[in-house]
Amino acid sequence: MTRPPLQGTQHRRAQRSGRFRAARGALAVLTALGTLAGAALVGSAPASAAPAHGTEVAPGVTYREFDIPAARGTAHAHVLDVDLSDHRVGTGLLYPGAVGARRTVSAMADGAGAVAGVNGDFFNISEAQHPGVEATGAPVGPAIALGRTLKAAVPNGQRFGPALPPGTTTEDVLGVGADGRARLDRLALDGRIRARAGRLPLGGLNQYALPVGSVGAFTSDWGVTSRVRATCGTDTDRGAPCSADTHEVTLRRGRVVARSDVPGSGAIAHGTTVLVGREAGAQWLRKLSVGERVHVRHRLVAAGSRIPYRFAVGGYPLLRDGAALPGLDDRTSAVRSAAGISDGGKRLVLLVLDGAREFRTGLTIAEVARALGALGARDGFSLDGGGSSTLALRDPGAPAATARNHPSDGTERAVANGIGIFSRA
Repeated sequence: MTRPPLQGTQHRRAQRSGRFRAARGALAVLTALGTLAGAALVGSAPASAAPAHGTEVAPGVTYREFDIPAARGTAHAHVLDVDLSDHRVGTGLLYPGAVGARRTVSAMADGAGAVAGVNGDFFNISEAQHPGVEATGAPVGPAIALGRTLKAAVPNGQRFGPALPPGTTTEDVLGVGADGRARLDRLALDGRIRARAGRLPLGGLNQYALPVGSVGAFTSDWGVTSRVRATCGTDTDRGAPCSADTHEVTLRRGRVVARSDVPGSGAIAHGTTVLVGREAGAQWLRKLSVGERVHVRHRLVAAGSRIPYRFAVGGYPLLRDGAALPGLDDRTSAVRSAAGISDGGKRLVLLVLDGAREFRTGLTIAEVARALGALGARDGFSLDGGGSSTLALRDPGAPAATARNHPSDGTERAVANGIGIFSRA
């Protein structure tokens, strides 16, 4: 896997640090978090110290843990507080080296040289409704690593995970721009195929699900996983049958070199693009002939920023400008992972709940939004949860990162991607 910037293997000795909160701020956080269930915060360490102080993982990166009383029981939170204004701190997308693959957070953090990491986007974890079809492990939303586009978002009806809050889509992302600031945004695919048969909008890029009637492009970033899943389900029903009308065309250096009526699998060489079509898209691809020149272009277009993204990961928003989004679920409690942004994008808070049996009731999405707000976040973003929720750290001088929470599966789950924290120190 290509290493993100700002790597390092030497870190300061862990120490208690009050870097991000003075005593007055500590009392404010304690009071705010306590309102989640109308009670004061209860910490695994003394309540007066747990939220305000923690262990300095690296300069500008602090780890702490504490309990949050909630409507359905106590949740235990693990939090990374990241000062993005510190020139020694960097962030990046952790991923297994391919879009259609999975790996544990700690293994991805080790492979990238990160001092810490949390799990990222929801992903294609199973295919029980499509017997014989391989689950790809690919994430739901857009992904950018090292400033390079890896994939675009699947249709809303094809996502895995809880129902999206009103007004959100699979195109929503959390990212850090070239200016070093974190922000929430929306990334839409802008792509086109041009051939003798005419022009056609590109319907997908390295996605496990393509819109009905479209053509999607797969590149070397996809990996070796089968591309059949891309033609299953519909824009509104993930479990609908796979399409009976498909076609695949392989382009090498911009020319058609192979065709097939069945989407294939296996590694895609650099400089090669595989076009997969379903229904009307398949019929359009059948017009192409071997040797014909075909031009494919694609990019992700940001809705809210003109600053290029160093990295971006999918999920969905919870908070905007200090206010919780309307319609957030306040009934279903679960183990969660989430991220908060404050200080004009210069502070990133990563929150992961513990999955140990005594804490497994977790929080509702609405409670997560309130918890992020109590931690000072102005914007909040939900990541994958349940057995995927993992916060991994590498202690100073330690050879490898380890999970600090107890994953609810009992061991770390292999996931599609994550957010990595890097240090120059």
